[in-house]
Amino acid sequence: MLSLESFFSKFFKKKNLTGQTAMINLILFGPPGSGKGTQAAQLVEKYNLLHISTGDLFRSEIGNKTALGIEAKSYMDKGALVPDEVTINMLKKKVKENPDVKGYIFDGFPRTIPQAEALDTMLMADGQAITSLVTLNVDDEEIVARLLNRAKTSGRSDDANEGVIRNRLSVYKETTAVVARHYDKKDKTHTINGVGTIDEVFGRLTEVIDRALVAV
Repeated sequence: MLSLESFFSKFFKKKNLTGQTAMINLILFGPPGSGKGTQAAQLVEKYNLLHISTGDLFRSEIGNKTALGIEAKSYMDKGALVPDEVTINMLKKKVKENPDVKGYIFDGFPRTIPQAEALDTMLMADGQAITSLVTLNVDDEEIVARLLNRAKTSGRSDDANEGVIRNRLSVYKETTAVVARHYDKKDKTHTINGVGTIDEVFGRLTEVIDRALVAV
C-alpha cells in the first residue's frame, strides 16, 4: 500500500490522461464523533476543495423542492431507499455548480460498491478519479466517551444512549469496510490517527499535502 505522503507527492506533479491538471478527490471516512466534519471544513479552506455531504445535498434539494429533491422525497416517504442514480445526479449537479474548486471531499458517499462504481464513472467522464480514501481512526471507547459528552449540549438522543452509539459504530464499520476494500485494491486507502487536538489531527492530514505542494 502506498504511503499517503508518497502518493500525494506523485499526484500533484502529474496530469490526467486527458491532459487536464489532476484534481484532489478525497473520500473522507470517520465514525460519528471522529471530528470528520471539522477536519473537512479546514481542508476545504486550506486547499480550496468542495465538501460534498450527501446528507446536506438531500436536505438542500428536498428543502428547495427541486426535481431531484421531489424524486428523492417520493422514495423516502414510502420508506424506500433513494436509487443511486438520483444521488449521483445530485452530486453531478453540485459539481457543475462549483467549477473553480481544485477538488472534492466526498462525505457520506459512497457507502456501497455500486455507489463507488457510479462515483468512479462520474469522475472518469471528466478525466478524473478518486485520489484517496482517508479514514480518521478513533477507537470505539473514545468515540463512545466523546458522543456521551457531546449529548450534554447537542440535545441529540442518539448521542445519549450508549447502546445506540455502539450500533451506529457497527453500521459504520460494515458499510465503510466494503467501500474501503474497493479502493484498497487500487492502493488508494490510507488511515490517519484521529485522536488528539483538532490542530494535531489536522496537522497529520496537511503535513504530507504541504510537503508535496512545496515540491511542485
